[in-house]
Amino acid sequence: MRVVIKKLTLACLLAGSSLAFAADWAPGSIDWEKLPEFKRSKAALYLTPQQAYDMKTKDKAGVIFFDIRTRSEAVYVGWPAVADALVPYVEHQEIMTDWDDKRGMYKVEPNQDFVAEIERRLKEKGLGKDATIILMCRSGDRSTKAQDRLQEAGYKMVYGVPEGFEGDMAKEGSKTGQRAVNGWKNANLPWTYKLDKAKMYFPR
Repeated sequence: MRVVIKKLTLACLLAGSSLAFAADWAPGSIDWEKLPEFKRSKAALYLTPQQAYDMKTKDKAGVIFFDIRTRSEAVYVGWPAVADALVPYVEHQEIMTDWDDKRGMYKVEPNQDFVAEIERRLKEKGLGKDATIILMCRSGDRSTKAQDRLQEAGYKMVYGVPEGFEGDMAKEGSKTGQRAVNGWKNANLPWTYKLDKAKMYFPR
């Protein structure tokens, strides 16, 4: 019985310490060791929104920047003006009929064309698997998974933006529940509702 209690106590302490550890990561911080677990990739290559913007604008031809959110997010929330293309990592069902209770939203499904579309976009720019790639989703969860997926496919330099386009949700104050903590938009980096068809994703 004592062993069980000790194990439960240790598990609670570890859980509590991991939450505190994650909470130590601050907006704009580059202390990536303190990133919440769900924002961590195997490659551990991360950028703040400002760093992503600077990297892309300083080497427009050699760095390729992908917005990996859904098409509807780009349409209704806007997208980063310097992005090279929209390549969704997941997409909503064509007719949104299923609900994801855990996430509290319409169900999304993996985009089976994700890696192939990334490769096609790179080839258009004369780039290969050694190119510097930046991925950005809404708030850092999908970009982490996409980094791992591209690493498995042989890509070497794939960076994620843990703050994402919209940022994390505020946990207190007048903006509680809104994505007002950090992220590309909250950093006042260039974004737009105007979409370039050539940069948008179309299933092939």
